Amino acid sequence: MTAEGLAELSDLFVVAAVLLYLFSMVGFAVELAFGRARPDRASARERAKAPAAVGAGGSGTPDEIQVDEADAGAEVAGTGDRPDRSHGPDGADWLDGQNGPDWSVKAGLVALGLAWLGWAANLGAIATRGLAADRWPWGNMYEFVVGICFAAVTAFLATQFRRNVRFLGAFVMVTAALCLGLAVKVLYTSAGPVVPALDSYWIAIHVTAAILASGLFIMAGVAGILYLVRKEGPSRLPSKAELEKVANRAIVLAFPVWTFAVIAGALWADRAWGRYWGWDPKEVWSFITWVGYAAYLHARVTAGWRGQRATIVQLVAFACLLFNLFGVNIFISGLHSYADV
Repeated sequence: MTAEGLAELSDLFVVAAVLLYLFSMVGFAVELAFGRARPDRASARERAKAPAAVGAGGSGTPDEIQVDEADAGAEVAGTGDRPDRSHGPDGADWLDGQNGPDWSVKAGLVALGLAWLGWAANLGAIATRGLAADRWPWGNMYEFVVGICFAAVTAFLATQFRRNVRFLGAFVMVTAALCLGLAVKVLYTSAGPVVPALDSYWIAIHVTAAILASGLFIMAGVAGILYLVRKEGPSRLPSKAELEKVANRAIVLAFPVWTFAVIAGALWADRAWGRYWGWDPKEVWSFITWVGYAAYLHARVTAGWRGQRATIVQLVAFACLLFNLFGVNIFISGLHSYADV
């Protein structure tokens, strides 16, 4: 197949991915909307045990302490009575595996299958784009956004293997579909060669690491937003403790990858421009994003921040990440202005 044919095939794969992600989003939304709400038993148990936690002299609020103790006990034993835990690929932590009528559960499972098909189409778009351009397919903003959508969906599907996170499906899928739609309508660039500064093997190292970390940060951001939206009491969403755990684990995985991406970018800058750091807008906001997530992890480990305070910090860092990905590339000129829009 010619380069033009591969480029057209890549565009078709992107359109297919958008449609599949949208259909998947509908299925996840149906399961979420018609599933049976359960009492927030975790929160009730935390409130009941709060005085004991305070008497023990622990740091942080009583609710936060009890969540951590319950999590630690379940992790060590590998079991536990927590309603949030999953024990299989389909998971049973969200609503104890019985979240409403059978057809709503089936809708969620069909949505999961459509998400996998969309993921495959997204991967096909990336692969054929690289073959059409005869280079690593991260050379402009369009390709970068397509890669980030793939990474975000990959993070969601990979997490689903360990615990049931289908409650995130509708939100992750709509985010991926909207970003791909934005890439097609606003950011689209024809496949072709890149500027000399990008013609390096470092693009495969630095940009790939940034894309992987961004995908995990997006999943954490979605979980953090749901944490703030969720109210106490019965809900079709999982407990706040479960939402916070999903976000924290994603950030713990993403942060070292983002750190590596920043370091790799500095090494690439030295090779391309003769200096490791020049306070270019992209470099500055990458560092600000790193500081934001470092502050989140530091606050959790040293100050014992949990719950809303920690979630707000991670969402501020998430806002910095989004500005770094879109605002800097589109609206601010600099050495990293490769958006081609």
